[in-house]
Amino acid sequence: MTIIQETVIQADVQLLWRAWTESARITEWFAPAAEIEPRAGGKFELYFNPADRESMCTAGCTILQYDEPRVLVFEWKGPDPFAETMNQGELTAVKVAFSPEADGTRITLEHTGWKDSEASRQAREWHIDAWKGMLASLKSSIESGNGILCCK
Repeated sequence: MTIIQETVIQADVQLLWRAWTESARITEWFAPAAEIEPRAGGKFELYFNPADRESMCTAGCTILQYDEPRVLVFEWKGPDPFAETMNQGELTAVKVAFSPEADGTRITLEHTGWKDSEASRQAREWHIDAWKGMLASLKSSIESGNGILCCK
């Protein structure tokens, strides 16, 4: 019941780490607004509709593990259609592992903590495509060679 997605991005591991852990960088490829405090226990809040910080966001989520530049684990809230399933009680968690390789850095994303219910299954299915698209966005943004993401 765990979602696992992988991609190899032609970039330095440190650059990719910063793309995930700096508010000014994560807003270039993931969400239009963010508040990230890069440390264990710090905020990991993404706002997909910055005009309304109560909906379509991960407000209240925190970083559970911060092992620079190898492993980042954070709490996750689902989008509004899955709020009743995902955003109450124990939250799901997302682990992002960074592994340097000859041709760049392998990113392995694992989304865990899904409940055994039909509503949770639907939310999980939605997230499979969402994470795939998000990793593709990161890859194309970094490998484009343009903007803040490509450069130290």
